[in-house]
Formats: sequence, structure tokens, C-alpha cells
Amino acid sequence: MSLTALGRGQRIVIGAGMEQTLVLNATYEPLRIVSWQKAVTLQYQGKVEVIALHAREIRGVTVRVRLPSVLRLHRHVRMKRPASHVPFSRTNVYARDEHRCQYCGEPRPPSELTFDHVIPVARGGEKAWENIVTCCIPCNRRKGDRTPEEAGLRLIRRPHRPRGFAALTPRLTLSRAPESWRDYVPWALAWDGN
Repeated sequence: MSLTALGRGQRIVIGAGMEQTLVLNATYEPLRIVSWQKAVTLQYQGKVEVIALHAREIRGVTVRVRLPSVLRLHRHVRMKRPASHVPFSRTNVYARDEHRCQYCGEPRPPSELTFDHVIPVARGGEKAWENIVTCCIPCNRRKGDRTPEEAGLRLIRRPHRPRGFAALTPRLTLSRAPESWRDYVPWALAWDGN
């Protein structure tokens, strides 16, 4: 059954803090971490093999699906860019800033984050690594179309271009990372206390 086969009026029940999914290349190398929605979509498109499952599930009136924890692509994906080139994207900005608002320092889920131009666009600020920071919505509203200094805000750290994908490797702790990821995530992630 595909997700599009869910009829109108069928409700998907989800819980708070839904798990994310580790996606592996066909060669079992970790590629990225995706949302549960993307993971389920890949699963029902037949593009992946499910390696491990979370305990949680999504439920409709006529369907129950356990959320995937680890997926492996059926086809090998070659990286087109050298590992030292990190493309500019919202996801990569959030990863660079460790999902923390760069004004108040609070960690937030992606749904509560946006990115902010340190020098506003109206004043010539560019959409570039060196001018964009992760920002929570309250701080973004407070800053508005001003510089951080004008808004009475202080940057925790200056934005910069990441040197490579290693800079964006998620910093996981044992309490947050599923046990099922241990065999696939590089040991450089320094599992909390192990």
C-alpha cells in the first residue's frame, strides 16, 4: 500500500519527538539522517531496504506502519562533489549551528527554527554561509530587519563556511541515538561514555 492510498478522512496518528532515520548507501556507508516522513516515503517508493525499525508507528484507519530506524538504498549513490564542498542549504546551516539559535543558544527542533541574515538583505546582506545563522522564531521576530547590535542581540559565534562534511556530522549522544545506528555510524561520533 502506498501512502497515497490512504483515503480522505483517514488520520495518521503521530507522537511528539518522532524519531529520525539513518539512511545508508547500498554499501552500508551512512549517507544522511532524514525525517520519518521522508523515510516512510522512500520505503513505500521501493527505493530502500529496511534494516531496523523504531518501536513507534504511524497509524491510519486501515494501516499501521512501524517507523524505520535504519534504511539502506537499493542503488549505490556516488557523491558528485568532493567531500570538502558542503552545499549551502537550510539543513546544512542547521547542522553547522547544531540546531541551536545563534542568538539565545537554545537547541530547537527544525520546525521551530529558521535562518537569519546577520546583515539584513535590505542592507546588502547576502545569502551566504558567512551571513546566515540558525535562529529560533522568537529571536528572529525580535531582530526583525536590523543588525544584531541594533536589536540588542549578540551572536554566539560568527557564521562560517564549513570545511567539509565531517563538520556537519551529527553530534549524537547515546541517550538520543538509537541503538540500531551503532553498527553503521562512524566511531568518530564518540558515543556518550562508550
